Amino acid sequence: LLPFGAALFGRLTGRPVVYHLHEVSLSPAPLHWFLVGVARFTATRLLYVSDFHRQRLPIGRIPSRTVYNSLDAGMQRRAKGHAYRHRSGGVFRVLMLATLRDYKGVPEFLDLARRLAGRPDLHFDLVANDEPADVKRYFARHDLPQNLTVHPQTADPSDHYAVASLVLNLSRPDQWVETFGLTLIEAMAFGVPVLVPPVGGPMELVEEGVQGYRIDSRDGERLEQRVLALADDEALCLRLSAACHERAARFLPEALDRSLREALVGLVSAGPDAENS
Repeated sequence: LLPFGAALFGRLTGRPVVYHLHEVSLSPAPLHWFLVGVARFTATRLLYVSDFHRQRLPIGRIPSRTVYNSLDAGMQRRAKGHAYRHRSGGVFRVLMLATLRDYKGVPEFLDLARRLAGRPDLHFDLVANDEPADVKRYFARHDLPQNLTVHPQTADPSDHYAVASLVLNLSRPDQWVETFGLTLIEAMAFGVPVLVPPVGGPMELVEEGVQGYRIDSRDGERLEQRVLALADDEALCLRLSAACHERAARFLPEALDRSLREALVGLVSAGPDAENS
């Protein structure tokens, strides 16, 4: 929504304007109202990252469609052929990647680690997408369980996925609803089962009991029971892993290219310089 200058230029010069939307809202509210109004005035077509996103951010009666995000090509190469292991070095490793915000479910992740502190064969890994100073500031007010390791932010989490037994997204359904869930697709490309919120974009990525499970992170007891069930059932995890590989294959870069081409059919020739497009 932010590049409104380009959208206005396209509209005023007779060019088709396509919005590829990712956000749900912007603050403050007047800015959100203004940008949505510009999009409503200028857009020829709207592309959303999930069906949920289309419902959450309607913009007039402009033709729209869902174009799911894809794996990064480099991530795809690293995940290709990776053999999922239920345990790494005899340990069931539970991974979460998130910014250190309470609404992202970080306190729930810490609580889960504490609940399972009596299981030395379980370990929790948190990849914090924050600067070191922010990490230090956050944990100054949150005790760090002994069975949890905080890892620094990284542009390539492949090494974490490669040793993970389970990946969690614990975003609070009442405070933060994901429009898509790229880390889930990345995890599934490595064959790692996932636990996701029962709302938003992740619902379109993960079928209950197929690639993983949908759990409200505020239900700490159910979350604990599900993690224990997976930690103690290798056959179940391997079945979920196979389904994860299959689902992730729908989100390869070539799938995104194909979807974008289909979405833009008929638009290129509509511009003033169509013969040079």
